[in-house]
Amino acid sequence: MYPINVKITEIVHESPSTRTFFFDKELKDAQPGQFVMVWIRGVDEIPMTLSYKNAITVQNVGDATEKLFELNEEDELGIRGPFGKGYTLPEKDEKILIVAGGVGTASIALLAEYAKEKGSYVTSINGARNADELLFVDRFAECGELNMTTDDGSAHRQGFVTEILSEIDKSEFDKIYSCGPEMMMKAVFNILEKADVIDRTEFSLHRYFKCAIGVCGACCMDSDGLRVCKDGPVFNGMQLVGSEFGLHMRGPSGNKKTF
Repeated sequence: MYPINVKITEIVHESPSTRTFFFDKELKDAQPGQFVMVWIRGVDEIPMTLSYKNAITVQNVGDATEKLFELNEEDELGIRGPFGKGYTLPEKDEKILIVAGGVGTASIALLAEYAKEKGSYVTSINGARNADELLFVDRFAECGELNMTTDDGSAHRQGFVTEILSEIDKSEFDKIYSCGPEMMMKAVFNILEKADVIDRTEFSLHRYFKCAIGVCGACCMDSDGLRVCKDGPVFNGMQLVGSEFGLHMRGPSGNKKTF
């Protein structure tokens, strides 16, 4: 698939480290949790989740994102996609729980809005390092009950999302979704597995992508060979039992990198 050309129409500074880039084409068929490959000309092509049908939300963490942050409105990007398996969409009257951290809230904000529109009951637990890094607070608050934590206690409850998760009855939810730093998600996974609800959970994983269509094998996971770009990036918790999840990932050369 060749990239389509899009023009940046608006740049929103969400936090000191994070910006949302809106573009002039809406990917109407995109499902919450799917991703696109973003071609930053002259630098690299990188995977990005869709935070809106016509936007990506990006944290400045490397060479490609640093170059992206240098772009302005009216500048252009190449977009391929959407790709991958998104979240299982909730149904009317279902109770869902969302556990998100940091820029992982970008992947799951569309799901919260879909759930509200569908008539589901949404409870969210969102966390960040500090008050300035909390993302999409209004979007989640409009969808249902919102609980928030900050590592340093600069806003809301001091601590981690797992502390709130440990205090609530997990069995009352029909579906549970999580996206964020992998070690956060692994801690969430352990709590949900212990609560015997892992079969109703879904986690959105991040891995190094090259082709994005399941051909090159760069994002294959131990030990079943699941391709994160094609079989994921969203996986049911049962698929992750006994996997590399929370242990390691692979870099561009295929070398293992521990978390």
